[in-house]
Amino acid sequence: SSGINAEYGGNVFHVMASLVQYILVRGDLAKTWPLGALVAQACHAATAVVYQFREDENVKQYTSDIDNMHKCVLEIKSEEQLLNLSKKLSDNGIDHKLWIEQPENYPTCLAVKPYPKEDMKQYFKKYNLLK
Repeated sequence: SSGINAEYGGNVFHVMASLVQYILVRGDLAKTWPLGALVAQACHAATAVVYQFREDENVKQYTSDIDNMHKCVLEIKSEEQLLNLSKKLSDNGIDHKLWIEQPENYPTCLAVKPYPKEDMKQYFKKYNLLK
């Protein structure tokens, strides 16, 4: 499991890393799509990646405390940027789900499997919260 061992008062505790699920939604779609439709895309991607990697230790830890899950929903500007990010994540072994709306075959968002926040910062620091 992810985390660090910390000593306090002579005892060693395993401190779990803070797991975060990043979701990136195309901001260009927010200009023309109904809000509910865009939110549904993010929900599809988040659900799919958690199910796809349900046997993964990060996912088991993340879903073991349902009331304290952390998600970060960020804006990505275009389909091209979304596809480029998906490739970069794949090239770096970062598990994620690129959501492609059917039957239109239209990439709308991606969701990353829950990972320790510190491990993911480098990939997402340039994106802003979706507004």
